[in-house]
Amino acid sequence: MRIEEGDTIPAVELIDIDGNGFQLDRMMGAPLVLYFYPKDDTAGCTREAQDFSAFKGQFDALGVQLLGVSRDSAIKHQKFVNKYDLTVPLATDPDGTALEAFGAWVEKAMYGKKYMGIDRSTFLFDADGALVRAWRKVRVPGHVVEVLEAAKEMLAA
Repeated sequence: MRIEEGDTIPAVELIDIDGNGFQLDRMMGAPLVLYFYPKDDTAGCTREAQDFSAFKGQFDALGVQLLGVSRDSAIKHQKFVNKYDLTVPLATDPDGTALEAFGAWVEKAMYGKKYMGIDRSTFLFDADGALVRAWRKVRVPGHVVEVLEAAKEMLAA
């Protein structure tokens, strides 16, 4: 299964940084940028979280919510947030349900070995929960600025 532009946000459960479960589709009512990343406290994932944190004020000014998701535990997320003073909200998808719904749980290969892992992906939803734009196989440098520009264009339309 893989969500495509125009599809509605899936009703999957995530766990917030405090360990509380919540339904992703209940976040609707305001636009949402949802991004999946492989692992807390790794170079690319740290840079991405720092970039989203640095631009959070601009997303807030537009009324756009942010949420980063990985399979790491809520406790690991708390340590990650504290270590880097992150302001972007994080959630965990321990059973991979959300990753599957978004098509972000994919086969990867490293040194000739195949394994399943998280495809760094970002999704922009309008206030009604419709997917406006999806970025797959994200490269971190410049990505957050591109997402911010897409959010501005969506809101201007």
